[in-house]
Amino acid sequence: MRSDGSIDFDIEISGTCASTFGAVKDAFARNFREAGDVGASAALVMNGELVVDLWGGFQDHDRTTPWQRDTLINVFSTTKTMSCLSLLVLASRGLVDVDAPVATYWPEFAANGKQRVLVRHLLSHTAGLPGWEQRLEPNDLYDWHKITALLAEQKTWWEPGWKSGYHAVTQGNLVGEVVRRVDGRTVGKFFADEIATPTGADFHIGLGAEHDHRVARVIPAPPLKFGSADGTASPVRDSIPYRAANPRLAAEQSWEIPWRRAEIPAAGGHGNARSVAMAQAAVSHGGAFRGVELLSPGTVDRIFDVQAAGRDLVLGIGVTFGVGYGLNSPRNPISPNARVCYWGGWGGSLVVNDVDAGFTLAYVMNRMGQGTVGDDRAHKLLRAVYAALG
Repeated sequence: MRSDGSIDFDIEISGTCASTFGAVKDAFARNFREAGDVGASAALVMNGELVVDLWGGFQDHDRTTPWQRDTLINVFSTTKTMSCLSLLVLASRGLVDVDAPVATYWPEFAANGKQRVLVRHLLSHTAGLPGWEQRLEPNDLYDWHKITALLAEQKTWWEPGWKSGYHAVTQGNLVGEVVRRVDGRTVGKFFADEIATPTGADFHIGLGAEHDHRVARVIPAPPLKFGSADGTASPVRDSIPYRAANPRLAAEQSWEIPWRRAEIPAAGGHGNARSVAMAQAAVSHGGAFRGVELLSPGTVDRIFDVQAAGRDLVLGIGVTFGVGYGLNSPRNPISPNARVCYWGGWGGSLVVNDVDAGFTLAYVMNRMGQGTVGDDRAHKLLRAVYAALG
């Protein structure tokens, strides 16, 4: 390996790639040669078909165990797209109104003046609950009832709907508890039954022991600090970014068996690029994928209803949020097309749903970069897709 993280030998790239998208395979390979990738996968679903399904590299830092077709990895906040999609499925079925107060479905949530928090505020990071007031230990995330009850009890940190402030961990519990209150199943079980199994997506919010042999560990980057554009500046004590970083997580926690088993629907999902793309493809395909109707056209349209646009109070960067996803926008352009929604995970994973072009692209990896919601390794693949489409 060179000092800049690149490697001086070729990585074998496995899988399939339609000839139209040869540039995507080339970009994927360059990530290993030039961007320090150790193990990764990439997938593209378009017109109902898996037209790119690639993997390569190694599962471990020492490069001793090859990355396999069915290797799984913790994708951190890319998991949010799965929990939000679960709630949108309930909305599409008429069981949840995203404009209704959260307390309609979760009565205890009305405590401390939160009657004005709407379901769409949870889905857009504008609810004013980006962290817990009570100091938590990382292992507290394994106690669903404790941490959701604490969120129900506390006050919001700003007027709901005023601005976004990234709910890095809390969003999963807030969205997931609404799913549980409405449906009766946990969000992980709902996702498995209603989305993953019907679409054939090998993605898990709460991973069973039978899959442990397939799990690669993330290779951590230096600790992330919210509140600055590059994630490196320390936030001011008592500021919203500082308070929101509660509990203070280390990437190595994802190596733990309790983390895998727990449902942490903002950050604990395990999958690969193929499973991420297949689980999300209904969004880019008019609401249905592989004959499974998940969203009505009206619900797909609602994703693009802008809820916040501006400097995020936690991330410290300009972000536009719709209902459940980040949106393509002039302040953070990721696509030449308008109807594009996305989100990514700490370290570099990313999923992009382009409704105008009709595709879903996903990238996951084990070597973490500094990005909060994806990094340029994934965007190189995205640019290659658009170049191939002309």
